[in-house]
Parts: sequence; structure tokens; C-alpha cells
Amino acid sequence: MSVTAQPAELDAQTAFDIAGQVFAGGGRVEGATVTLWAATAVAPVQLGRAATGADGRFTISSAAASAKDASLYLIAEGGKSSADRTDGDNDSMALMTVLGGTPPANVVINELTTIASVWTHAQFIEGAAIKGHALGLRIAAGNVPNLVDVTTGGLGPVIQDPLNSSQTSTLATFNTLAILLAGCLTRVRGDACDKFFAVATPPGGAAPTDTLTAAENIARNPAHQAETLFALLDEFYPVPAGELWREVPFIPYLSFAPSAWTLSLVFAGGGLNSLGGIAIDGEGNMWADDNFLAGAQSTIWVPFGGGISKIAPNGEPVSPMTVGYRGGGIDGPGFGIAIGADDKVWATSLAGKTISVFDRNTGEPLSPETGYDFDGQLGSMQGIITTLNGDVWALDNEKSQIVHLPGGDPAKGRILGRTVNGKPVDGTLQVNGPFHLAVDQQDRIWVTNGGSNTVTRFPANDPGKADQIEVGYGPRAVAIDSLGNAWVANTLGHPGTKEMLALAKDKLESKVENHVGSSASPAERAAKMWFGLYQLMLKYPGGDVSMVRPDGTDQPPFDGGKSINGPWGIAVDGNDNVWVANAFGRSVTHLCGARLETCPPGAKTGDPISPPGGYVGGLQIITDVAIDPAGNVWVANNWDRPDEGFKKEPESRFTTRFGGNGTVVFYGLAKPVKTPLIGPPRAP
Repeated sequence: MSVTAQPAELDAQTAFDIAGQVFAGGGRVEGATVTLWAATAVAPVQLGRAATGADGRFTISSAAASAKDASLYLIAEGGKSSADRTDGDNDSMALMTVLGGTPPANVVINELTTIASVWTHAQFIEGAAIKGHALGLRIAAGNVPNLVDVTTGGLGPVIQDPLNSSQTSTLATFNTLAILLAGCLTRVRGDACDKFFAVATPPGGAAPTDTLTAAENIARNPAHQAETLFALLDEFYPVPAGELWREVPFIPYLSFAPSAWTLSLVFAGGGLNSLGGIAIDGEGNMWADDNFLAGAQSTIWVPFGGGISKIAPNGEPVSPMTVGYRGGGIDGPGFGIAIGADDKVWATSLAGKTISVFDRNTGEPLSPETGYDFDGQLGSMQGIITTLNGDVWALDNEKSQIVHLPGGDPAKGRILGRTVNGKPVDGTLQVNGPFHLAVDQQDRIWVTNGGSNTVTRFPANDPGKADQIEVGYGPRAVAIDSLGNAWVANTLGHPGTKEMLALAKDKLESKVENHVGSSASPAERAAKMWFGLYQLMLKYPGGDVSMVRPDGTDQPPFDGGKSINGPWGIAVDGNDNVWVANAFGRSVTHLCGARLETCPPGAKTGDPISPPGGYVGGLQIITDVAIDPAGNVWVANNWDRPDEGFKKEPESRFTTRFGGNGTVVFYGLAKPVKTPLIGPPRAP
């Protein structure tokens, strides 16, 4: 394994030393070559090199500090572990530890540091070389400590916390990957590396020849030969006769084969509760709408509206722990959150029936205490976006209206899409339960009509000239790719006949009537419709995704190989591939997009890249999905125990469990995008 170093401007700082130790399979590695590199946007720069002694120790002295905004990392190659009982050095050995911008004085390089470094840097690493834009590298390096303590080589704090250690399989997956790596590193059997490299060969690619490249292949193709890779655990470390457990260097490990070798972590705090919409800002922070207040006994009968939350790129809460950011009219926000180029965070409220705006840096509300409610003319609000010219567009889901704030100025705001005697006031512009929206390259606004099977599209400068485009029923989120295609998540999909849909709607309305009673207020009935939708989704599971071309035509919908179930959120990554949040499938489906060159060999547009059932891990009933500048996939946990939330008197132990808990981050799965996302995705 080699890296072609490229000169870079170095900061004039004093020299520094890094002392460390290399382990493999729990044994000390002697004779390994350890190299310190500085990763930037160009080829990495070598800062120092040393060899390990019999105790696996090394010290590297760097004559110069790295370039500004560089991320430091160590590569250990060759040598032999004291746990290896075969003869000669292991030329296949290659391990890594990413240190970030400020390295500790003492470090460890082993299997766990390698897996943590590779999965978080999957979109920036090729062989021994890491390179990428400064923000992406900073985000990736900042998440390594969540998985591993680089000073000891042991597990990091987040992967061991109560949300992740026993509530998900991430810890066992992480350890199992390290165990399989150790099998090759210590040559537990003569053909261990050959078997490992065969399984770690990417689709249509060449077999790796070292353990680092093998790990990278698995991280970027986590569903490829997933069960075959798991089978190596039994070949490398069979359970001894008469024993219950395997003799392995790391515990716990997986007992059942995963569908994909992804690493995801759950993060909570900062007011996160029942997340609706989510968005990533220009520094990689995740912002979320909180349907309910954390800790409140919220149900659809007595909801206690939440505020908005800000979570740092490494998952640490920035907003206040329980209440998040409040004020400015925010009250029970739903799916509407957007971040402008001017560092303003816009959010809409379901309960408050307002539009609110916050300062991205401080979280302080910039809108008045009542929000922008247009003198009470607004109903329960949902989607909101900002555009490149600074305009803000928001959707009134309850009253089927569109709000336009030219230049983001509420004083110039106007309400569009209203009807008089059933006829649209604004030319052909008419919406039906509008839910989400997007803007394309031709400055056209696309609005999903959650109350029908259409998308309304109109020129931003002439809303009166609108088109109605058929998609699936109950469309939720819409996203535009770099080619101008609109991808729409159809929650109910395409029922076999319109008669079936009509029957389903009748049953839905009957259920709602029986649930809330005929005397319920319009607002109460609107809230209770969520109960009906939930029941409908349980009775008619499924859903699909539509791709509408720029000319308004589409093709048969995609069901992700039957993995799509109640699709809600949708996002497009930097490769124009599509990510679908399956609300009732509690999973994320990854689809091949319109640029086939970025998909696995042989894949067609709409084909699933994720495994059957999608990616899982820490997910509850989910709503939104977003891609950050490091290629991490953020997902919103919206509901936990909906059956309790729909009861007038839920079981006491579950009274705070209606809302979902936290956000889930899948590391390095997607091609990074520039944030905040304003219009179609762009490269960072």
C-alpha cells in the first residue's frame, strides 16, 4: 500500500511528538512501519515515520505541523502480531487511526481504531490516502471518538451508552468487524486473509490485498455478501467443544447475520423528541422540529408542543437539554424546517399555526412571540424552504394555502392558493393538503398534495401558471436531483383501483369519527386524522416513490424491492442517489438514482442499493432523512409507541413514549452534499 504525497503549505508551528502502540488480535505488533499523514483537499502530506519495536511501541517526531484545517492520521503497515502463531511478517496488515486536528500525545492503532476511522471517512478514503474538503474531514474525524478511544484502543463512550449498547446491535456489529479483521491480521488459519479478501471484494471490482482496503470496501458496500462475511466468524473463531462462547479479542459480538454492515448511532438530548423535519446547516449541525416537548405526557388528545433542537456534527446537543429552543411563536412544529444562506433557521408550527425564525448561531428567536401568523389567517403549517434568492415558501396543510415571503421579509408576505366557491383565486394554482415542497433548477416550485395523488408545480415568479402532475397517493416529501428530476415519497403508493382507495378513505373517516366523536372541533379533528392515517397504513402497508422528469412525465413507481413502507422523508445525495425514510417500515431505503454511473454495476434507476428491508438500526417510526457534508445519513425518530399516544388514557409507564427518541446517524453511507441544502444538491 502506498500514498503519493503532495507538497502543501505547512503552518510554522513547533515540532511535536506522537507516541503510540500497535496491536492486532490483542497482541503487540513488532516491525510495523507507522506513518503520520496530514489529510487536506489534495493528496495527503507525510509528516513523519517510525517502526514499532518488540512491544509494538513507536514514536514519531514531526518537524513541522500540518497544513491549516488538516486532519492527522496514522497508518501502520506490515509487521507481525504476538498473537500470530505463523512464521514471518504479515504483508497484508494495514491499520489506521484518525486523530483529527489536535492529536493526543499517546495513541493506539488497532482493529477498533481502524473500523471507526474507515466507516466515518468512507467517502474520503482510498487505500491509505484520505483527502476531502475541510468541513467534511472535520465532521468525520469528530465522530471517531464516539466509536473508539484512540488513546487506549478501547470502545468510545457513545457506542457504549444506554441508547446504543443494548438498544441497537451497533456495538456487536462494530466488535464483529474488528474480530474478522483480526482473523486475517493474526492469520488464525492459513487461508484467513484469502477468505476475508474474497468476501471484501466490491461489486465488479478487484480483490483487496490488505486489511485497510478490505475494510473500506465493506464500509462502502455494506450489504454486499453480508451473510458470507458473517459466516467467516464461525470459520475463524469457532465455538470450542463444550463451550458457549468464542475465544475472540472483542466482546460482545453478533450472534445473527446482519443484512448490512452499517454503523449507526442514536443521539438524544437538546430537546429532541418526536422529530418531524430535519435540516443540516453550513457547519454540519443538525436542526430538528420537535413535535412534542421532551418529558411531557403528550398524546393526540393532549399534545404538549415542542420547539426546535440543534445537534452538533458529532451528536452532542447544542440546544437546551429538555426544552430546546423556544419562543418566536414556535409550538409543536411538524415537518417544516429550512436553513437559509443568511444563517436564519425557519420553522413552521402545527399547533401554533405560525411561521417562526431563529438565529442559527445563538438559537435566539428572531420572530415575534406570536410568530408570523398573518393575523390568524394560517392553519396548521407543514413544509417550508428557502431559495437561492432568499425567498421563503411555506405550506398551510390545514387550509390548503401557500405562504410566500419575498426575500424572507414577512412584511411583504402573501398567501396563495386560496379558493372562493371552489375556484382557485390565483389562476390555476390550487393545492390539497400541501405537505412538502422543493425548488428546481428552473426556479419552479414543486408542492406535494398530501390530500390527493398530485404534485402542484408552478414558476416561482408566476404562481398563477400551475400544473397538476399525478404521482402516488398521500405524497409527503419531494426532493430534486442535479438533473432536475423530482423524487416524491408516496405514503400510500398506488392502490390497485381507485375504488379500493375510496373504500380505504371511507374506513379512515369512519375510524376518525368513532375515535374523536362528531362534536370535535375542526382543529381536534385535524389532529386526530393522524390516528386514521396510522390505522390506514397498518391495514394497507406499502407505498412507493415517483420520479417526475423536468418535462412533467414520469415512469412506473419504485418500491425498493418491496422494502418501501409508508415513505415519508426523501433526500438526494451528491451522487444523485435517493434515500427514503420508511415511516412504518422503520428503515431507510437507498435507491439508484438517474445517474447510473454512480450506482453498483448493472443497477437501473430505482433499483434498491440497500438490502431487503432497508437499512435498520436504532430506528423507530421515522419521518425525515438528510445528508451531511461528510456523507452521514441523519434520520428522524418520530413515534415510539403510537398505540399509547392515540389512547385517551395511555398506560402510565408509557405516557411519555408517544414521541420517538432522538436521531439516528448512519456513518459514511452517502456521497456528501453542500449544506444548508438550498435547491438541488451540490458538491461541498
